[in-house]
Amino acid sequence: MTQPTAPKYDFKREHRELYAPSAKAFALVEVPPMQYLAVDGHGDPNEAVAYRQAVEALFGVAYAVKFASRRELGRDFVVAPLEGLWWADDARAFVARDKASWNWTMLIAQPDWIDDETVAAGVDAARAKAAKGGGDVNPALDGLRLLHLHEGTSAQILHVGSYDDEAPTLAHLHDEWMPRHGVTFNGPHHEVYLSDARRTAPEKLRTVLRQPVRPR
Repeated sequence: MTQPTAPKYDFKREHRELYAPSAKAFALVEVPPMQYLAVDGHGDPNEAVAYRQAVEALFGVAYAVKFASRRELGRDFVVAPLEGLWWADDARAFVARDKASWNWTMLIAQPDWIDDETVAAGVDAARAKAAKGGGDVNPALDGLRLLHLHEGTSAQILHVGSYDDEAPTLAHLHDEWMPRHGVTFNGPHHEVYLSDARRTAPEKLRTVLRQPVRPR
């Protein structure tokens, strides 16, 4: 008789408060310690080759880690959506959409049972797959790592629409909502991409906008 299988771990189900906020207004949420596959970079995500390479490396390793976890540990999980930390020397660069000055760390969340060794094996598997296929090995794999992050108290909202239409929402957050609530920045701006931009019309994109905060 076939044994029932445990449901796949799904970040969007287990952490609904982080992945399904209201689109009506900013609200505070407590973000627990989490870990992510991470790749750092700089520049306009629409133009920087390093950005495309980072995203490709993250998903390649994420699936390698998922399959290894299911095969070797008997624990399966849904690959989480792409996320990103964004910052600049001047926070107004985001409202002004000065993308050339942006720094970023692209992320994919990982269950707490995934460790550095498993991630290293996933990177090796991604390299071997590229070599076997006769293609170039993605240079972003060299900088891919497991990042532990505890953002704590954060303000967040669901943005529906083009990424370039985020500016008014971020301006409201920075210039009105945060001063009114007596809080200031406590880490990089964080976005969670719930939609696949390759298959979704810009006006229907769903993105969680999150800002870690602390009392002034």
